[in-house]
Amino acid sequence: MWDYTEKVLDHFRNPRNVGKIDDPDGVGTVGSLACGDALTLMFKLDGEGRIAEVKFQTFGCASAIASSSALTEMVLGKTVDEAAKITNQQIAAYLGGLPEQKMHCSVMGREALEAAIHNYRTGETAVRNLSEEKIICACFGVAENEVLRVVRENSLTTVEQITHYCKAGGGCGQCKPELQALLDQVMAERTALKEAPAGGKKLTNLQRIQLIQDVIVREIRPALRKDQGDIELVDIDGRRVTIAFRGMCAGCQSAEITRKDFIQAKLREFVASDIEVVEEGK
Repeated sequence: MWDYTEKVLDHFRNPRNVGKIDDPDGVGTVGSLACGDALTLMFKLDGEGRIAEVKFQTFGCASAIASSSALTEMVLGKTVDEAAKITNQQIAAYLGGLPEQKMHCSVMGREALEAAIHNYRTGETAVRNLSEEKIICACFGVAENEVLRVVRENSLTTVEQITHYCKAGGGCGQCKPELQALLDQVMAERTALKEAPAGGKKLTNLQRIQLIQDVIVREIRPALRKDQGDIELVDIDGRRVTIAFRGMCAGCQSAEITRKDFIQAKLREFVASDIEVVEEGK
């Protein structure tokens, strides 16, 4: 039996925004019935460009239904650009956490949202042309770029975790050596980025951005989520990093202390000693 939070069970038993929208502004479908999970997400904008209505249809487990339901609640009232910033980690955090073996459901939700936004912006129904990508896991149709993305965004460290987050390797298992090679590639990138400041080497803009993102995911976000808080990386302009507090951190009286003495201190420790962290709108 999976150890589900009360919020997961609530969204599973009482899913919000189930159904279809006539003439939606954006619609995206990911997964497949053959692979066990499938999700269609669609939305309609109001006159101000905000998501006024959102519906979903899914075939999957309790985590898939709960993740889809939670995502619809999260995007209501947001602009398309704001909704596009939602991560699979934020979906899981909204639900109070998911079993690691079910994190692929939050990833599926994020991918469906991306597909719907892509459809709204371009009219295209597919975000990616899999015929042009290298497929790593033939059993579940997972491409190399997708594996690299979930490893980087979620700071994964094992092949087993990759399977939990995107199902790759969960079938015949023949792709596991390739998954390990991709994991080793990302681990090498992390090591090189962490060692660059200590060795006195000058980081490129891209390296600095990647390192800041990695430190937030690896060092900062887990600590905030222990207290039901979170942050969103809004912008990076040279040494100036703009963030927005989310969850219980938003409006917290200790937010200023958290910004300066924890977030800024961590980024100065791992990235550069002159990093300045500011809160959006302040």
